[in-house]
Amino acid sequence: MGNSILDIGITGLLTAQSQLLTTGHNISNADTPGYKRQQVVLSTNIPQSSGAGFVGRGVHSTTVQRIYNQFVVSQSLQIQTQSQAMDSYFSQIKQLDNMLGDSSSGLSPAIQNFFSAVQDVATNPSVIPSRQAMISNGEALVARFQSMDQRMAQIREDVNTQITSTVADINSLASQIADINHQILLAEGAAGGQPANDMQDQRDELISQLNKLVNTDTVRQSDGSVNVYVGSGQALVVGTQTLSFKAIVSPDSPDNLTIGLVIGSNTVQLPENQITGGMLNGVLSFRSVTLDGAQNALGRIAITLAQTLNAQHQSGMDLNGDMGDDFFTLPSPKVISALSNNPASSITAGISDYSALTTSDYQFSYDGTNYILTRSSDNTSVSTAVAPTGASPLTLDGISVTGATILTNERFRIQPTINGAKDLAVNISDTTKIAAAGPNRTDAALTNTGTGKISAGTVNPLPLNSNLQQPLTITFHTPYDGQYDVAGIGTGLPATNQAYAAGSDISFNGYTFQISGSPAAGDIFTIAPNHNGSADNRNALLMGVLQTKNTLANGTASYQSAYGQLVSQVGNKTRELEVTSKAQATLLKQTENTMQSVSGVNLDEEAANLMRFQQAYQASSKVIEMSNTLFDSILRIG
Repeated sequence: MGNSILDIGITGLLTAQSQLLTTGHNISNADTPGYKRQQVVLSTNIPQSSGAGFVGRGVHSTTVQRIYNQFVVSQSLQIQTQSQAMDSYFSQIKQLDNMLGDSSSGLSPAIQNFFSAVQDVATNPSVIPSRQAMISNGEALVARFQSMDQRMAQIREDVNTQITSTVADINSLASQIADINHQILLAEGAAGGQPANDMQDQRDELISQLNKLVNTDTVRQSDGSVNVYVGSGQALVVGTQTLSFKAIVSPDSPDNLTIGLVIGSNTVQLPENQITGGMLNGVLSFRSVTLDGAQNALGRIAITLAQTLNAQHQSGMDLNGDMGDDFFTLPSPKVISALSNNPASSITAGISDYSALTTSDYQFSYDGTNYILTRSSDNTSVSTAVAPTGASPLTLDGISVTGATILTNERFRIQPTINGAKDLAVNISDTTKIAAAGPNRTDAALTNTGTGKISAGTVNPLPLNSNLQQPLTITFHTPYDGQYDVAGIGTGLPATNQAYAAGSDISFNGYTFQISGSPAAGDIFTIAPNHNGSADNRNALLMGVLQTKNTLANGTASYQSAYGQLVSQVGNKTRELEVTSKAQATLLKQTENTMQSVSGVNLDEEAANLMRFQQAYQASSKVIEMSNTLFDSILRIG
């Protein structure tokens, strides 16, 4: 009997000691990141039959377990990785939003100043200082385009730097997780399968840190190790083994770094849409969704402005009596051959309709049967079974592909506008080369007796007719019969017996004009080269009109409204991310509080437990003391 009482006392003493140690451990780690509260799991010893019932034999510690809720932890990790992705996206897009929305560094003031200078030339077409101001403001506009593009390029480089550092951190954390998996295997094996709680906490904390960088999924194995999968299911840690990520140059865009998976001596590119959640997803999404689109949109404005102004400038005459040259140097589309392509493969990409340009990139490929041109933003495509040529190009959104020399399954990336702002330049430095005047002059003969009047006329859209400045003479029939003859050199000339309709267009040699009123028999009208037209401002006025003319997006947007749309899109996305990020942070805090309420250390509770377990320890000591007293009494009786 005495031994039974002693055994009960000893087991109670030992379990109370374990509880005291565990409680003290909880208290000391109350502020340790990732620590989860532990408790001793107790079980009664097998009772002994006494003939009059079973007599208890005390208690023993089964294990020390973590207070852990897998559902709450998984929920917290999911919210955490989404929150980090949004925070990362927001931190990047803020830079772009601040630049685009700045009233001093934005594009709108530079466009306004340039066209104000164009209007000044229209007001004073022969004044050299006005012409110099137009060139200077053109150069300032180019500088503004280039500085904004350079800032976007810097942001792109920052993204590349962040990708490189994030990949290094992911690999480091993966290695640490694999190492602690190994330590847990050894520790739990040596302890007969008892859980290595503190090591598991350390592993969970490493997984949490990894989850902030990229979305993670974990699968616990029967041996106590944890496999870690990232993105859309790519294995990163398998037991004690790891794979590694690598920042590699994108095969389709040399300016971008992307993610590769190192398998042995090979590196396989991972599709960016498989990188979900975390900081890495945030920067990749920012680049593909916002930065690329913004840089393309800026380039589209630059290219369209240059093309439309060049077209109008070429339709005028300068102070030297020559037709206008390009005012701006027009950037060309960027074509990137995939790294896997044959070096001899090539295509020629051009712009056939500037008004139809979008802000998307394009992919040109050959599947062995069809040549395919695809809009990257929504995968809209056109195709042809015959290799596109100059006579029969493959065209989509104003992008034309010709001269394709390409093998099966090869591809090219076409970026029509990405370098538009970067490569824009002013082509004219000589003030006399500004073509402010119209190329032709119209006149009515002084001998005319009717009320007919001839308009100043306009040049037809490019290309210019080679006979544009050939003189024309319009003579109404005598006697007057409502018809006239046109004399001159050019296609369809001379033209006789032309029916007269007041105010209707008359076009010859790429020049369109109108005659109105009531001409009389023998009335003569002439079109001749505009020699000595220094005071003529007709073409300058037409260039000035381009500022408010809808020349982009299939005739739905002007230069400044297109820029306003860009500013609005980026600004709205920034505000959306700001609001969503704050909401996600609040949700994350709530989830963390829930997890803390389950697994966190409550110092008040632990202090109460400390007193409770101390009393149990003391009571068990009393049981042992009583057992010794009873045993001594039995010995004295004997």
